[in-house]
Amino acid sequence: EVQLAESGGGLVQPGGSLRLSCAASGFTFSSYAMRWVRQAPGKGLEWVSDINSGGGIIRYADSVKGRFTISRDNAKNTLYLQMNSLKPEDTAVYYCATTYRGITQKGQGTQVTVSS
Repeated sequence: EVQLAESGGGLVQPGGSLRLSCAASGFTFSSYAMRWVRQAPGKGLEWVSDINSGGGIIRYADSVKGRFTISRDNAKNTLYLQMNSLKPEDTAVYYCATTYRGITQKGQGTQVTVSS
């Protein structure tokens, strides 16, 4: 059974930083591309960033480019998202996700709130 468990969210002031983690289990993590998506209050899911299985191909949404950094540690089966220069519009529930056997799998999410 695929399990994805996000952590690291919280309340942060504008301009602050957070590091999200996603612990993966139940599948061969090192063989799968991973992504972060987010859902702001009252809005749909928004793709944030993705990384290929080996970590060498990375993409970002324009809204986070230059501020967020995705990475992974295949030895620890963990995906990360370093978020710097946070803005109020980054407030959302953040999910890590992958497509496993054609089905999107995501965790329960972690809340990030950017507010003064």
